Amino acid sequence: MSNKYNGSNHDAYKAQETILDVLPEHEKSKIADDDHATTGHEWDGIREFDKPIPRWWLWTYYLSIIFSIGYVIAYPAIPLVNDYTKGLLNWSSRDAVASEISVAKLAQSKYVSALRAASFDDINSNEELRIFAIEGGKSAYAVNCIQCHASGAVGSVGYPNLIDDEWLWGGKLEDIYTTISHGIRFEEDDDTRFSEMPAFLTDELLEKPEIIQVADYVRAFSGLKHDAASAAAGATVFADNCASCHGDDGKGDQEQGAPDLTDAVWLYGSTKETIIKTISNSRKGVMPAWAHRLDDTIIKQLTMFIHSRGGGQ
Repeated sequence: MSNKYNGSNHDAYKAQETILDVLPEHEKSKIADDDHATTGHEWDGIREFDKPIPRWWLWTYYLSIIFSIGYVIAYPAIPLVNDYTKGLLNWSSRDAVASEISVAKLAQSKYVSALRAASFDDINSNEELRIFAIEGGKSAYAVNCIQCHASGAVGSVGYPNLIDDEWLWGGKLEDIYTTISHGIRFEEDDDTRFSEMPAFLTDELLEKPEIIQVADYVRAFSGLKHDAASAAAGATVFADNCASCHGDDGKGDQEQGAPDLTDAVWLYGSTKETIIKTISNSRKGVMPAWAHRLDDTIIKQLTMFIHSRGGGQ
C-alpha cells in the first residue's frame, strides 16, 4: 500500500472519513471516487483504496528492524561456511548449558561422594542420601531401562516386571546390584548371570508328545486349565528332565535363575502353546552388563530406585 497520504493530508483524510459517515450512500460513493486514489483492484463493484498504513504499525515495524540489527550485532546469528558469527557478547547456548550442569554437579558432589563410599545399609540409614539415590536412579532408569522394562517398570513379554516380588536371581539390594552390573547371559562380562534351559525339541531331548505332557503338568502347578491325563504322564518327564533346575515342587531356584512355575508370573506367557514353544526351543534373553557403561554410583542409584518401586525382597 502507498504511503502517499501523510502529515496534513492524513488529517484531511480523517476529517473526510467523519463526513462520509453521515452522507447518503450515493454521495459517499461520489466523494470516495473523487477524493481517494485506489490500487486499481476491483471485485464485484468493490474497489481497494490506496490509504496510508496505521502509524502504530509503521513504528512497530521500524522498531523490529532496529531490534533485529541489535540482536545480530550482540548475539550469534549468521551461519558461515565452517563457523558462525559470535556476536559482541560472545554468548553461547552450549556454554550456558555447560555452566548450569557444572553448578548442578557441584551441588550434588557431596552426595555422589558419600554414595560412592556407602554400603546399601549406610544408604538406607541416611534418609537424605537414600532420597538422593532413589531420585538419581529414577533419572537413570528413564534413560537406560525404560525401553525394555517400560515407564512404570512393569515390563512386557520377555522383559521382567520389576515391581513384584518374583525375581529370577533374587530381589535383595545386593542381588539387584549384581544383576544390573553384570547382566544376564551377557557374554562380554565374565561375571554375568548365566543359565540356559535346553531346547528339548530342537536338541532332540524329548519328543513332541512328551513336551505336550510336560506343558500340561506345568500348567497344573499354577492351577491353570490342563488335561489331567496328559499332566499325569508329564509328571515323570518333568522329574527326569526339569526338576533338577525347577525343583520337584516346581518352585524354581534363584541360584540357577530357574523360574518358579507355581505362581501367576510368566515371562513369555502362560498359554499352553507358549509353554510348549518355550520347552521346545528354550528362551535365551540377554540383559546388558551395565558396569561396562555406567558409573558404579549410578548403578547403586538404579538399584535403590528399582527396589523402592515395591518389588524386591
